[in-house]
Amino acid sequence: MAPAQPRSRSLSEVKASLLNPSTTSHFQVMVGQPSGNFRQFISAVGAFTDQDRLNMMCCEAALPGSQLATSELTDDFSGVTERHVYRRIYDDRIDITFYTDAEQYLPIRYFEAWMNYITNESTSGPQGSVKDPNFYYRMKFPNSYKGSLEITKFEKNLNSNKSAKPLTYSFVNCYPLAIASMPVSYEASSLLKCTVSMTYSRYFIDEGLGGFAGFLDPIKQSLFNGEAFTPGGISNVVARAAGNTIGNTITKSLGSGKIAGLLGNVAKSQVSERVRNFF
Repeated sequence: MAPAQPRSRSLSEVKASLLNPSTTSHFQVMVGQPSGNFRQFISAVGAFTDQDRLNMMCCEAALPGSQLATSELTDDFSGVTERHVYRRIYDDRIDITFYTDAEQYLPIRYFEAWMNYITNESTSGPQGSVKDPNFYYRMKFPNSYKGSLEITKFEKNLNSNKSAKPLTYSFVNCYPLAIASMPVSYEASSLLKCTVSMTYSRYFIDEGLGGFAGFLDPIKQSLFNGEAFTPGGISNVVARAAGNTIGNTITKSLGSGKIAGLLGNVAKSQVSERVRNFF
């Protein structure tokens, strides 16, 4: 192929290509919760949780990077060194920094609770109290403490520019690996920030496919299954249908009065709930 020849460009071409750069101050972080009973755990230990507020407190993040690992081949062609890819290597962690509120210290309590949840650390439990000198750690199974993380890069003209397309990085199997120490001092006050290192298996750029293609994403599929089925595997549609059938039968048997309608509605909800919790 012939080499590309340099060519002159007009001022309008330069302006159109270079005078609309992306800035670093417009991004959004979405921290997901673990898939186990983390919500019950964090309530039991008295930690306050507000996902939307936590996400808004994120003041610094980083778009991830990766590299390809290669093996070197020197024997296929005389005097030629080749490199073939055998693995994609991701960064071992991503650092996220949060502003800390003066009421609940939400980021600190949230990620401390997440790490306690991983190690089964509490004031009461099978291993005893963390205050006991003989306390020991027993880690949870990985699938129960891994959560999700999304970092979206966008621009300030997102709503006005229809051609603007946000860039969303979705991280798989995330959980906090470390919480950085936070110095405090009697010197001039500054904002208290909490930096958390999250580890993950891999990331991918989510193109936001709609319709049926969105269910090809395993994360979206799991969310769909959680909403469509009960813990016992019974469809929520089946549970509602069973409740409606019995409730309508009771209403017809008792007549069309207000009491009959009330009893029918109570029966609908009770039967639906019983079917959902059958297993």
